[in-house]
Amino acid sequence: MKPTDVTEFLNNLNAGVFAQQVAVALSSVAAGVVEHHKKGKVTISFDIQQIGESNQVKITHKLDFAQPTKRGQKREDTALDTPMYVTANGLELYMSDPTAQLFSREQAPVVAKSV
Repeated sequence: MKPTDVTEFLNNLNAGVFAQQVAVALSSVAAGVVEHHKKGKVTISFDIQQIGESNQVKITHKLDFAQPTKRGQKREDTALDTPMYVTANGLELYMSDPTAQLFSREQAPVVAKSV
C-alpha cells in the first residue's frame, strides 16, 4: 500500500471545509500569539473506524484550537465524519475508478437481448 497523500486527504475531509477550518485556526492562533505574547494551541485528531465489513473506514476528524486574547483565550472545536476507502493508493474519497463497470458480462444481473 502506498502512503496516503496528506494534502489530498485533508482536502477531501468534509468536502474541503476541514482544510479551510484548519487554515483559519492556524492564522487566528498565530495572530493571537503575536499580538498578546501568549502561547496558543491547535490540535487536530483523527479517529478511524471500519464501516461494517467493507474496505471503507469512517474518519472522525476533530479540530480544537485556543487563541490567546488580552484577558485569556478564545476556544473553538469542531468534529465531523467523512467516509473513505482503503485502497492500494492509501486512503481515498472514492475507489480507484468509481465509474468503472460494476459487473462483468457473465455476472450481469440482466442479460441484454439481441434484436
